[in-house]
Order: sequence, then C-alpha cells, then structure tokens
Amino acid sequence: MPRARVARVLPLDAAQAWSLVADVRHHTRWVPLTRVDVTRPSTGTTLHGWDRWPDGSAPEVGDEILAVSGPGARRGAPGLVDRMRIERFEAPLGAVPGVAVFSKVGPVILGTARIEVEPLGHGSSRVTWTEAVHLRGLPRGATQLLGALLLDGMLRYVMGQAEREARRLVAQRTSA
Repeated sequence: MPRARVARVLPLDAAQAWSLVADVRHHTRWVPLTRVDVTRPSTGTTLHGWDRWPDGSAPEVGDEILAVSGPGARRGAPGLVDRMRIERFEAPLGAVPGVAVFSKVGPVILGTARIEVEPLGHGSSRVTWTEAVHLRGLPRGATQLLGALLLDGMLRYVMGQAEREARRLVAQRTSA
C-alpha cells in the first residue's frame, strides 16, 4: 500500500518530542491553512486549536479530531474535512518508543496516520510520521498513490516546522 513516511531526529528527549509532535493541538501551528479541533467524547468538551484541557491532560484514546483545511479554515470557514479518532496513544517509556495511531474516518479522507517517537539518548529522539490514506468513492489504488505523493510533501514541511520549533525550545533553555 502506498504511504507517505518522513522521519526526523529532534534535539529533544523522547518525552519532550512526544509532547510536541504526538499532541495534535500543536499541528495547527505547522499545517498551513488548517484548523484542528479536538473533542473528548467522554466529557463532551471540544478544544479549538491550542486550547488546553481544563484538567491539563494530554489527548487520549477515543478523542476525536476535526482538521479543516482551506483558505479561511482558521477563521471558521469551510474546507476539506479530515476527521480522525485516536486509536492508540502510548507515550515513550524508557527505551520503548511511543506510538500514536489515528484512524481517518471521513467523510472524504480514509486511512491511518501513525506517529512514532523513538528515544536515541543524549537528549535526542527520532520522530517518524507515516500516513496511508485514500479517498472515499474513488478508486482506492489511484487515490492511495496520489495521497502518498501529496502527503509526502506535507509531512516533510510539517516535520521541518516541528524540528525548527524543537531547536528554538532548546535554544531558549540554553540561553536562560
């Protein structure tokens, strides 16, 4: 199955890299023209963009994500809807990598996204982001290939943004 896969080494330990990259609330800053809202079905609470849960918790299995992309999406305008549900959200523990799996549930984009954070030691970690998607109602093979090509560029850009943010965080800590 065609998929987009991008890996970067971040100058953060695995816990910090996990907090930065696996938490979808950060993605609004990195994905151009996109708004990301997160709903926790167990409480009915919806967070917009960079809001924090009232109890300070991180995203968890079962949370629903609504990413809307388009020219006015960040201002509430309609756009391409990417609905996801968190199926797995396991932070890194010791030498064991952290893994987050998001099911893409439509209405147009179907498939999975996976973020893995592997501890490398010495304050660094490897983040690998993989997406395998297809479009509902169109030939699966063709849309998987097209999706992989488009997502490869998007993931390279997003991971570059995450890496720049990680480097800024390290620079701020060392200058403080």
